[in-house]
Amino acid sequence: MQASIFTAVILPIALAIMMLGMGLSLAPEDFQRVRKYPKAVSIGLISQLVFLPIIGFVIAKVVPMQPAIAMGLMIVALCPGGVSSNIITFLAKGDVALSVTLTAVSSVITVFTIPVFANLAFQHFIGENAAIALPIGSTILQIFLITLVPIGLGMGVRQIFPEIARRLEKVTSRLAIALLAAIILILLVREWNRLPGFIVQVGVGVVLLNVVSMFVGVCISKLFKLNPPQQICIAIEVGLQNGTLAIAITAGLLNNPDMAVPAAVYSLFMYVTGLIAIGYGRRLAAINFEEKVLESKV
Repeated sequence: MQASIFTAVILPIALAIMMLGMGLSLAPEDFQRVRKYPKAVSIGLISQLVFLPIIGFVIAKVVPMQPAIAMGLMIVALCPGGVSSNIITFLAKGDVALSVTLTAVSSVITVFTIPVFANLAFQHFIGENAAIALPIGSTILQIFLITLVPIGLGMGVRQIFPEIARRLEKVTSRLAIALLAAIILILLVREWNRLPGFIVQVGVGVVLLNVVSMFVGVCISKLFKLNPPQQICIAIEVGLQNGTLAIAITAGLLNNPDMAVPAAVYSLFMYVTGLIAIGYGRRLAAINFEEKVLESKV
């Protein structure tokens, strides 16, 4: 398989299918929840769009790694949450409505923030004399076409043909997971000889980015006294980023497979912490349920 086919066709199609699947599950009311949950939404967005890139930058500076790997890690930190965060939030008994809202709103905002901050990161880690391979205008257009357009199409189908949307949602979700697995497998096969070295370099950074960001999400939401389901949601939204979008940007737009390695490793590891979050969330929900039962008896 030629690299041009992989980066120019497979990656955009896979991402578009994921975004289409999310659009099929969304309604206009999901975006209106910003007014209903202003504090929770604000905390979630600030954690994801401000604190997460800062965490990523600190890790990329502290942990020894090649400039291309550091740049790839920053791209992961700049991406919004993905469909996986919504599914894991649901399984972890978190606030699904808040999760969908944060994913939807952050996906819109990052269309504009990714090109700007990615250019700054590129200049910092690759060097000021290096050619900037991420033109802001064309990058915004490409991200818009492979994210917002499929989401809008999915929402339109749901509004006009709700029954068809329900059936398509199941198909697109399964297909998206299969495509993500295929993308990661292709990257692993292409970089197999250099993979052990990359894991040594990327492993620590990826684990720290994933674990620290989730921990910060929990701490901030507890500090502002959000309820347990909201805490679970924000921890997952901040900790599980759209790995497919990060791969599309690094391997596709930047045309640098080395930069895509952190996103590929991250996309695998985040499901480990996702399973831990599901177990923790279910345990917390069970404890809260027992406490409510005891209170009702008293």
